[in-house]
Amino acid sequence: MNSNKHYFYTSVWFKYIPVLRILIKKSAAEEQVFSFNRVDFERAGYARKSGYKFAVSFINNRTDSIFAGNELIQTFVSVLQEDDVIKQLLINNNYTFIFTSKFVLHIKNNGPADVPEPSPEV
Repeated sequence: MNSNKHYFYTSVWFKYIPVLRILIKKSAAEEQVFSFNRVDFERAGYARKSGYKFAVSFINNRTDSIFAGNELIQTFVSVLQEDDVIKQLLINNNYTFIFTSKFVLHIKNNGPADVPEPSPEV
C-alpha cells in the first residue's frame, strides 16, 4: 500500500466527515447527493483522466465486497467506520454509496439492518 496515497485519501475523506454525517442521517427520508471538490483529489497528482468511481454497500454494518488494492474505497470505508456517529448509523441501517467520475457521492438508505433475534433460553 502506498502510504502517501493512503494518507492523502484519508485526509480528504476526513475533511468531509461532518457533511457526510448530516447526509447519511438525511438519507432516511430520500437519497442524498454531494459534489466533492475535484481539486481535493487532484492535488496529490493521482488524478485519472477517467476520474474516480466506485460503489459500496453496507449490509448489516459490513461492506458487500472486499476492496483489496483500491485505496480510494478502502480509506472511504475505514473513515466511515472510525466515526462513532456514522458507525452507529451503519449498524442500524443498510446503505449504498456511489461515487461517480464527476466526484459526486450518492447516499441511499436501504432500510433497517437485520437485527439478529436472541436465541431462546432452554
